[in-house]
Amino acid sequence: MTSWTGLVVIALLVFATMELVAWAAHKYIMHGFGWGWHKSHHEPHEGLFEKNDLYAVVFSILAIGLFILGNAGYPIAGAVAAGMTLYGFFYFVVHDGLVHQRWPFRHIPHKGYVKRLVQAHRMHHAVEGREGCVSFGFLYAPPVDKLSEELRAAGTVKAEQAARRAAGGARPRS
Repeated sequence: MTSWTGLVVIALLVFATMELVAWAAHKYIMHGFGWGWHKSHHEPHEGLFEKNDLYAVVFSILAIGLFILGNAGYPIAGAVAAGMTLYGFFYFVVHDGLVHQRWPFRHIPHKGYVKRLVQAHRMHHAVEGREGCVSFGFLYAPPVDKLSEELRAAGTVKAEQAARRAAGGARPRS
């Protein structure tokens, strides 16, 4: 399994698996006990960075450690690090660049998979708090109709809108 072919296969499998890892981390850590960092991503902010970016630092440190192990004679660890890093690159381009336009990537998709991805993530941000959100993946988006139904069934958005009207406030942009 330490041939170039085997290592590339491992890296690609890790890349694919990272979407599941990211989904679980997003749903159960970022919207769970790690909300203190992730909350900044759901609120308006000034500047280039937000506290949520610390998650990228944590994953980067993990990948760097695996690259070091790979360089120390454990090539499979290096392949895992390569898969994680590739996923991180795609996350940066798609999530930070395309969806949130945090860098000069001013393309708004009007059809296909990428449009669905942007719509699904916007639906994720339709909920103000950490409860009642939908679509926790970053590179996979469930069908928008399914997400709309989940939001309607949960009633969270409607309840938040009613609470804002009662308080006389408007929802801040995220």
